[in-house]
Amino acid sequence: KHSIKSQYRAALMMLRQAVEGCPDALWCDASYKNTVWNIAYHTLFYTHLYLSPSEEAFEAWELHRNHYHEFGAWPEPYSREQVLAYLTFCLGQVDVQVDACNLEASSGFSWLPFSRFELHLYNIRHIMLHTGELAERLGGKEAFAFEWIARQAD
Repeated sequence: KHSIKSQYRAALMMLRQAVEGCPDALWCDASYKNTVWNIAYHTLFYTHLYLSPSEEAFEAWELHRNHYHEFGAWPEPYSREQVLAYLTFCLGQVDVQVDACNLEASSGFSWLPFSRFELHLYNIRHIMLHTGELAERLGGKEAFAFEWIARQAD
């Protein structure tokens, strides 16, 4: 569990770099199919969801707007500050939820037919998929370099 938590924290800290380093002009840039804010929010929504014990136990973040975790053109984007607040919330859930789970139990999500252990790997991979997407976007527009975070201790 220590290693799982370390990798969650490292992945989320790399996502934080993308959110904090994104130029204002790129945050809502509609020339891309999916905006930076929407990718970041989508990533955090699913991080939060899959840290929860099950779909039924999931309690949406206090600022959640229905369907905003889906990709699309939404009328009211989340601000960078809101996304960073959600990221901080998710970081706070890592230790609590990973410590409380049985890694050998089922995922808790009917569409993911594997163990909680594999769910955590799946969730971390999802964070890094979208963090890489944002890294490419930021690096293609600006002189932006990510600091690779191999692990993040408590």
